[in-house]
Order: sequence, then C-alpha cells, then structure tokens
Amino acid sequence: MTLLHGSQLGRANLMRRVGRLEQAFGVRLVTLGDGIGRGVRLLEFDSGSGFHFEVVVDRCFDVGACSFKGNSLTWLSCAEVVGPWYSEPLRLGWFRTWGGGMVVTCGLDHTLLGGVDSAENFHMDVQPEIEYGLMGRIGMLPARLVSYGEEWHGDECVLYAEGVVRQAAVFAEALELHRRIELTVGTSAFRISDRVVNVGYESTSHMLLYHVNIGYPVLDQGSRLLIPAPPGVPTGDWPPVDYRVMTAPQPHCSEQCYEHTVSAEPDGTAPVALVNDALGLGVYQLYDRKAMPFHTLWRMMGEGTYAVALEPTTNRDAGRFDAKERGELQWMEPGEERLYHLEVGALEGPGEISAFADRVNAVGLQPPGAATA
Repeated sequence: MTLLHGSQLGRANLMRRVGRLEQAFGVRLVTLGDGIGRGVRLLEFDSGSGFHFEVVVDRCFDVGACSFKGNSLTWLSCAEVVGPWYSEPLRLGWFRTWGGGMVVTCGLDHTLLGGVDSAENFHMDVQPEIEYGLMGRIGMLPARLVSYGEEWHGDECVLYAEGVVRQAAVFAEALELHRRIELTVGTSAFRISDRVVNVGYESTSHMLLYHVNIGYPVLDQGSRLLIPAPPGVPTGDWPPVDYRVMTAPQPHCSEQCYEHTVSAEPDGTAPVALVNDALGLGVYQLYDRKAMPFHTLWRMMGEGTYAVALEPTTNRDAGRFDAKERGELQWMEPGEERLYHLEVGALEGPGEISAFADRVNAVGLQPPGAATA
C-alpha cells in the first residue's frame, strides 16, 4: 500500500481519486532555459510525501536540489547549475562548475587533488603521462537517459530513472557508470545503485567519492554530526574544535576536513547523518562500508559558502598519489565491474532523529572490527 496524506491507498483506490498520477506524485523531464545552465536536462521527482529532488541528467545523473516539506536539504553553490559544455576539468577548474547539490559524483579514475601521473598502463608512446584535475572528470559529463517513470509492485509504486555516463578517451581510460535512482512513493529517501564498468582493453585506475552536500536550514548553529566512528583525523593543521557540532557562518573562514574510520552494521551498512534538533530536521545517508571503506567530513563554516559534506569514498582524503604510495590505489581490469549503493533521506521530528541516533550508537557499541564486512 502507498501512504499518501495520512491514508493507505492501493493502486485502484488512488486512481479513483486523480486524473493522472502527477496529481499525487511522479517524475517528469524538463530542460533549463536560461543562463549558464541553458539546455541542461533535469528529472524532477515528487514522492507524494513532500520530498522533492531533481536528477541532473547532463551532469553525471547526479542529484541536485532536494527539499522536504518546503525546507531545502542540500547546499547549492554560487556557481549555479553549469552546463557540461563549460567544463574546466584540469587543475582546480572543478570549483567553477561545482554547483553543489545533494549528491555530486567524483571519479571515476581519480578523485581529490590532481596532478600529473604516469600513463604507462595504456602502452601508448604518444601519451606517456596523464594530467588529473580536482575530483576527476565524471561529474561534468552528460548521461545517456535510458528510461524513467513509475513501476508498480502490487499496490506499491516506485519512481525511477536510469542513465549511463561514459568517461573515455583514445589512448586512455574507457569507463562507464550505469546508474539507477529510485524512491518508493510516500517515503522521503532516494536510493542510488551504481555499476562502474571498465569497457576498455587496458587496466585502469579507479577511485569514487560521493560528495553529499548539506546546507541551511538543516545546517545551522548547533547542528550535529552523527557518525559511528572514533574522533576523526584532521587533514590539515587547524585549531582544535568540536567539529561534530556546527557553528553559525563565520567571516574569512577556511574549509576543514576530518577523516573517519567508520564502523558498520552486521550487513555492512554504515549510517551517518547531520541533524538540526532545534528545527527537528536531518539528512541521513546509508552506504556499503566494504565498497567504500573511507569517509570524510568536509566542514565549511564560511559566509556564503556554508556547507557540510558527508563523503563516503574508496580512498583516503590525501588522494591519488598518497594511495599509490600506500599501495591502496585500486585498478580495474578489462570487463571488470564494481557495485556501489547509497541511500539519502530526510529525518523528520525528534522521534526519527532519536531513532537514527540510537542506530548510530548501536553500531558504535560493537566490538572493533565486528561489522566491517
């Protein structure tokens, strides 16, 4: 049954009450018509619960704006939604096209700070080296829209969208991201299922990071991080602060990052959230700890750029070259696939926030190493 407006409705009873499904919920394709985002396709999801989000088809099939009952859940940057034709993939050009949004995908062969690395694995004398920019190329590549719409499973309806993003070059990597995003009607969460495939004929490095960006009003003075991990390791030389409790926006503020060793539930699921107790609203994420063994909190308390990102990732925050030195850089052989899963949703009211905090605390009470599979 589907829960809408406090009532449990089967498919037949729902259709008696509406002219078409969009009256109650749905997903539709639209195109931006102005400014730097002109021509960018969006899929707008309406869950029927007050939970809305958009899939930016032409930006890696990522999730952009997201709200719950009129409250924004995500951080949207001053860069706006930028069309992929304005991509600046090298050095720090990513900052000029990073529009924020609920989920920004980084990878597929590189994440974090860039630089020049050997390309000997591609066996081409014409290109002995490759330059990598901040956070990789995948986030600025448009997807091929495979399908979208609704699926009925008895009296339960699921809204979905599927797309494929190809990151490839002659004499370099050939990788594909096959993505499905779905939500169950009447709920306030979406699920991302990703399949990364090496469709080329050479070994290719692989890194993936989900930049899950949360902003005002969930983020505000007193908002707190819930994470089943010991104190995070700062990745820079910053004054000691209680980084799990957020401040009001600060003038002339610098970003901070904290790397966590996250524990997981018995099935491997890691629960993390940012909650605003005063507002009674939070954003949570669930992800596969085995597929993404590292997690970074990006904390930016600056004026204007006021955001927190919860970042499950395949690698430490130090990035590609640190991973190579440690022997942790992953490689994908021709035809090899990797699977990833991420759920992001809203927490409403003291009851849901408390229940999620209990879930996080229960993981934290497990013996070390008990839930890392």
